[in-house]
Amino acid sequence: MKVLASVNIRQYERALQSLGEYYRTIEMGLQVVLQNRPPGVAVERSTEFTRLAAVVFGSDQGLCGQFNEQIASYAIQQMNQLPGRPEDRVVVALGARVTARLEEAGQPIEESLAVPGSLASVTPMVQEILMKLERWRANRGVDHVYLFFNRPLSGATYRPSTRHLLPVNQSLFQRVEQQPWPSRVLPTYTMDWDRLLSALIYQYLFVSLYRTFVESLASENSSRIAAMQVAEKNVEEHLTELEALFHNRRQSSITNEILDITSGFEALAAEWKK
Repeated sequence: MKVLASVNIRQYERALQSLGEYYRTIEMGLQVVLQNRPPGVAVERSTEFTRLAAVVFGSDQGLCGQFNEQIASYAIQQMNQLPGRPEDRVVVALGARVTARLEEAGQPIEESLAVPGSLASVTPMVQEILMKLERWRANRGVDHVYLFFNRPLSGATYRPSTRHLLPVNQSLFQRVEQQPWPSRVLPTYTMDWDRLLSALIYQYLFVSLYRTFVESLASENSSRIAAMQVAEKNVEEHLTELEALFHNRRQSSITNEILDITSGFEALAAEWKK
């Protein structure tokens, strides 16, 4: 299992590297669209907070230390700092183990989904969640969506993190629009401006959610490696203790046998002298 977790981590790291190029392509598309914005059109977001939706990333499998406990505790703490009551939140949990932790903390769960077992399973799961978010916005008044997940750090360490998925941060549009284009002429497009902007924002949400999945899966495997390393160390320590106990008892047994032989010899010698 330790070898499998190491292989998975390397696979997720390569996926994260490729996502960087994908994200850069989306940014360049947004840059073209925003710098060709029709006159009088503003890209603004509402600051009103109506209802919160959250996706909490955990695991289905065990042997991963405090992975689920930490992210569940962190998600509850962060959501409690936001407006709204726990029963009014729309919370989706990824993983049976983090679902149990959230419910133990008193947070009702809208739906519990299985964690993808491979990169090939991530894409359909991302698409499913994006469709859920669109239904929540249209039918249930959800206007803020947060992602709570463990982000991998160096080595086998990670930390709980938050990603504010919706509404899209206004600073992103400002930063992208103000960036200089790498060539002298902006590319042209024939698609309707509103439709193109919506398509690019959808791709931005897709890559943000996909990145969160991959980071959480990498953190899960890092936590599993760390847990197994601790278990191996404990096993080695117990084996050392048992080996020392075995040698002590074996030595005591040998010593007792030698003493019995010596006592018997001395008793026989005393009889012969008589």
